[in-house]
Amino acid sequence: MNAPFAARRRAPVAALLRFALRDLRGGLAGLRIVVLCVALGVAAIVGVNSLARSLEAGLGRDGRTILGGDASFSLMHRELAPDERAYLSSYGAISTVATLRAMARNAGGDATLVEAKAVGETWPDLGAATFDPAMSAQQALAPDGDAFGAAVEPALMDRLGLAVGDRFDIGAAHFVVRARIVAEPDRLATGIGFGPRVLMSEAALNASGLIQPGALIRWTTRVRLGAANAPPPDAATVDAFVGSAKAAFPQAGWEARSRANVSPDFARDLDRFGEFLTLVGLMSLVVGGVGVANAAQSFVERKLATLAILKALGASGGAAVALALAEFLAVTLIGIAAGLGVGAATPFVVDAVFAAALPLPLAPAIFPRELALGALYGLLTALAFAVAPLGRAHDAPVAQLFRSLVESGSTPTRWRYRLAAGLAALALAALATFAGPQRSVALVVVVASAAAMVALRLVAFAAMALARRAPRPASVVWRLALANLSRPGAPTPSVVLSLGLGVAALVALTLVDSNLRAQLARTSPGETPSFYFLDVRSGEVDAFRRFLADQAPKAKIVEAPMMRGRIVRIRDTPAAAVKAKESAAWALEGDRGVTFSASPPEGSKVVAGDWWSADYGGPPLVSMEAGVADGLGVKLGDSVTLNVLGREVTAKVANLRRVDWRSFAINFVFVFSPNTFKGAPYTGLFTAALPPGADDAAAESALMKAAARDFPSVAAIRVREALATIEALTAKLALAIRAASGVALASAAIVLAGALAASRRARIADAVILKILGATRPRLIAAFLAEYALLGLFAALFGAAAGAAAAYAIVVWVMGFDFAFAAGPALAAVAAGLALTVGLGMIGAWRILGEKPAAFLREL
Repeated sequence: MNAPFAARRRAPVAALLRFALRDLRGGLAGLRIVVLCVALGVAAIVGVNSLARSLEAGLGRDGRTILGGDASFSLMHRELAPDERAYLSSYGAISTVATLRAMARNAGGDATLVEAKAVGETWPDLGAATFDPAMSAQQALAPDGDAFGAAVEPALMDRLGLAVGDRFDIGAAHFVVRARIVAEPDRLATGIGFGPRVLMSEAALNASGLIQPGALIRWTTRVRLGAANAPPPDAATVDAFVGSAKAAFPQAGWEARSRANVSPDFARDLDRFGEFLTLVGLMSLVVGGVGVANAAQSFVERKLATLAILKALGASGGAAVALALAEFLAVTLIGIAAGLGVGAATPFVVDAVFAAALPLPLAPAIFPRELALGALYGLLTALAFAVAPLGRAHDAPVAQLFRSLVESGSTPTRWRYRLAAGLAALALAALATFAGPQRSVALVVVVASAAAMVALRLVAFAAMALARRAPRPASVVWRLALANLSRPGAPTPSVVLSLGLGVAALVALTLVDSNLRAQLARTSPGETPSFYFLDVRSGEVDAFRRFLADQAPKAKIVEAPMMRGRIVRIRDTPAAAVKAKESAAWALEGDRGVTFSASPPEGSKVVAGDWWSADYGGPPLVSMEAGVADGLGVKLGDSVTLNVLGREVTAKVANLRRVDWRSFAINFVFVFSPNTFKGAPYTGLFTAALPPGADDAAAESALMKAAARDFPSVAAIRVREALATIEALTAKLALAIRAASGVALASAAIVLAGALAASRRARIADAVILKILGATRPRLIAAFLAEYALLGLFAALFGAAAGAAAAYAIVVWVMGFDFAFAAGPALAAVAAGLALTVGLGMIGAWRILGEKPAAFLREL
């Protein structure tokens, strides 16, 4: 009788695996939930990480083509100086493109904002541009009499009613539409603006009259290192070249990029979105872990007879746990393998289905590190949530052989198994914290998840306590429902935890989205600007002021001088070495608008220090936005150096301002004292807030048309259209976030179904006994319905409250907006939670009530 266990003592691992495999031959009944939960979480993590790595690989593969060279050097306001151009050209071939905002006008005087891009004769130097009808870039941009050729995006043709062959004007230059732009190889590097693209030649830009001192034109020079037919240099060579160029011209003020850093803003946004998706995967694993725990507990209960036989044959309690754990891990490995397969296939599926719609290249591949990371996540999740429930097998009673309804849940889990589960949970938290690039964000999520689970567990205990202490209702149905909520082995904790997390995530995402949309739509007629007018030449400021007074006499007009500057140093620390908070890191990247003023700008309030006097004439002073100053570690009295118009300007921080960016008023991070830029060329920035009227759109169109006619060099940004563009982008992002969050919600639904199924045996016993005592099928159905409605209500209400609190924190503390509770989405989430709980519960109840009592009674 004991021979098998003698063999186990000689070869414990082999014996355990043999017993586990034999036992699993009976199928995976009750363990499918483990496969689904683990597979879903692992697939989410591996899929997201593999997709991010594929995007990085694509950018690395095509970075040279996207950038237009191995390195690029961008300047605002001016082109390269002769010595700068000579230095760069000594390393390889160079080419320059100019980008700017301008107004395009058709023959009828209708106007719209465009993003103009002027290129040289050899463009594109790398890659290929695609036009409709098909032609080369040189053919598309060739002059025709007094007009220059242009390739435009279809949106411009729609706005101005143009067709191929029609004429339009930009500035003082005339253009003819030669083709529609289908694809630009360097589109990502030049950025995406508020208006449709217009591609023109350098000669056309020179003829437009838009090149003026202080004009907001970005000149970007690309450098292709080495000989024309030589293979691309390695990354180290490119980085060394960029470093040497910066050292040779420390005051150039250019923004240097390498082919590995094509678009810092896009890369940062991509990283953040990838981190969010990874966190969604982690959430699905955590929620799925609850399902794993339920399945482990149910697994031990179903295997009590088997474990009792083994213990009667001489197996120790530890051997029983090891056997249960071996079987459970075998099933977990199936789920991990399935998740790895789906996750690894994700980049290939995305590339096959959405390649044409993606704005950037994708290089799908199998990434071993991501697969190993996903497998480790799945394994640690299973251990963290399954070890403690499986530890109950240690004290499985041998009496189970003689009476199958022996109460087996009264013995607590031994501390050794609780400790093992705790260590696995700590390892999982450490992996989530240190495996990603944003450790602080991951740490916050780990702590928040732990706090949410504890809170939901307390809510479940409170619900059970309330059910026990509630007055006994007169209705038998409600008495049964309340008793089922608080009885031993009730699914209340599992249901509240899984459903509560899912509803909380749904409510939080929905409320953040609704508040963001509300902020974008938050305008005050007569106060919120209808237009921003850019590039008003300093010599035309007075004339433009009179023009606005004549065309919009009742409009609120605000104006400010504007230049572009780039932070070079903070105190004596170079900008590249400043350790900025994530919320303010953007201020160090690229050029920022700067101005000078004798008084604080509208929409801002001085919160530290004093404003300078109107006639101040001492050393340069600067006012900084308080939030940015805090993020950069800047305090009153510190020095800040910016490169403006190719000249380094060092100013002392005299005061800090709190800016209400939501007002859409003219405001800047940096406001200098007026004497700082005395005599420097600048352009005027105007805002015009039209008074509310019966036909606001017509009034705005008339003003834009008149401005484009009288001041063709002035770019007008219509706030209504800009907000619509931002809202469209926000809607796409929100849709992607909801789709990703569906993974976590799917995990919650699976766990909920598992939690309700885990108590199936006890439910059958209750139903049989109640039927014997005279309960009818309709009454039992009503009792089940009431129980599941109460369960869903508890979980959904807490989930809605927790989601609203999370949304409040994100909107107020992270985004800096006012929070408004949207009752509709919250109520919809509560209703969805109720429907899900009741629906899944009643499906299980219908199956339970259909069981024949004879088979169960024979076990008594």
